[in-house]
Amino acid sequence: MHQLFEAAGSLREAYAKVDWAGTPLGPVASWSPALRGAVELALRTRFPVTLFWGPQFVMVYNEAYAPMIADKHPDALGTPAEVVFAEIWGDIGPMLEQVRAGGDATWVEDFRLDMLRHGFLEECYFTFSYSPVVGDDGLVEGVVDIAFETTTQVLLRRRLQLLNTLQDRLAAVHHRGEVLQRAMPVLHADPHDLPDVEIAAADDPGDVVVRETAAGKVATVRLSARRYASGDLMLRTTLSPRLVADDAYLIFVRLVGATITQALDRARLRETERRVAAIEREMSATLQRSLLTPPAGTEHYQIAARYLPALEHARVGGDWYDSFLLPDGTLTVVVGDITGHDRYAAATMAQVRSILRGIAYTLLGPPSRILTATDEAMSGLGLDTFATVILAQVSAEPGTPAPYTLRWSNAGHPPPILLAPDGHARLLRHPPELLLGTGLPATRSDHTVTLAPGSHVALYTDGLIELPGEPLDDGLDGLAELLTDRQDLTADQLCDHLLATSRTGNADDIVVTVLRTGR
Repeated sequence: MHQLFEAAGSLREAYAKVDWAGTPLGPVASWSPALRGAVELALRTRFPVTLFWGPQFVMVYNEAYAPMIADKHPDALGTPAEVVFAEIWGDIGPMLEQVRAGGDATWVEDFRLDMLRHGFLEECYFTFSYSPVVGDDGLVEGVVDIAFETTTQVLLRRRLQLLNTLQDRLAAVHHRGEVLQRAMPVLHADPHDLPDVEIAAADDPGDVVVRETAAGKVATVRLSARRYASGDLMLRTTLSPRLVADDAYLIFVRLVGATITQALDRARLRETERRVAAIEREMSATLQRSLLTPPAGTEHYQIAARYLPALEHARVGGDWYDSFLLPDGTLTVVVGDITGHDRYAAATMAQVRSILRGIAYTLLGPPSRILTATDEAMSGLGLDTFATVILAQVSAEPGTPAPYTLRWSNAGHPPPILLAPDGHARLLRHPPELLLGTGLPATRSDHTVTLAPGSHVALYTDGLIELPGEPLDDGLDGLAELLTDRQDLTADQLCDHLLATSRTGNADDIVVTVLRTGR
């Protein structure tokens, strides 16, 4: 072996076997100083380096370069590049010719070259530079190639991008059918890793199964966290014939399947939650409506009420209205709101409503006394809840210019609104008093206002006026504006008008009761 090749490391034996005199480079002793210097530099560096020398681009390379060409070594030593790299010569040949002709050095990054180096045409990526090696006469004698294989990094980046895109597309899916609709376009966008992919009925219980078929290697992944579940699906994909079916490739396929499986499980859970929520919402609304009896009117009044359950199940359950005549003929109207929203709140509401109605009927006192007695009963009976309530009584006084009197007491509830016969609407505001259920002593007040025939009084719950991020006073003022100049409407029409024009979007339960004096 020539002394020049002593630095070849594990390639020394391969260099010794080459008949250099029989190559276009000729005997080693005849090599030019430029070639000898370039070979010595290449063999002494640990970077992957090859030389493409002379017009035939004869290859001389170092120990670090050999693994990149795999099965082409050691035959590539002393062989023209066009012979060694026949399958990629159309890509690299023009680059080499350009540099040898005196052009500038080349630089390509993550450049794809489909190489025949492991017995099949393999998808490979390289970052490399071709630079001229100039002899003493100033002419380009050869080209030096410093190269790095980036196949692993490119494949990992491409696969991570697909997984991230798949997760993003499936994150907000609520229906199982939508999972497949959103997943398939993402999978079809990567024909390099998943050249022929589909989701079909599962026919194999395994995790990742690889089979040889007439179309090549096919991998299947069961899309279920459970074993042998009926109705399961599987991901099936042909593996690329230009990639090694190694652990990294199969882990990627498994992760694609796991991502879709998680989305299917989330969608299944959300579908179940929606079904349960719909059942519970209907139960709560049905219970609530069964307790909210038709309003009691008389020859002196019109009275109408509406209950509108929230669009969200979590907001249904605590609002109520009631109206009834006391033994002395006084009309009593109640609107209240129990804290909490679910079927338990609806059941608690029913208890509080029954307690208040019974106390009002037997006590025959003013609203403040009825609310005080109700508060005491709630505490004594152990009802662990809070409630805002407004209780109003209306009595007629024939023979006076204004024959109707409204008396009410308010336990932490939004104030009533009075719509006068002339169309002017105003809030009947008074300092707020303690809501029911606190267990604290409270002084409760009665307030009165006279009502001319044709007056409307609206009682409601906060679902009609409360908007997130807006002061409650804005909602109250807006409600007064909605009532202004609506004095010609009946009690029923006014209820419908308030519900139709509310800006809250039915995010919470809404109760509205409207009393109109006179017929």
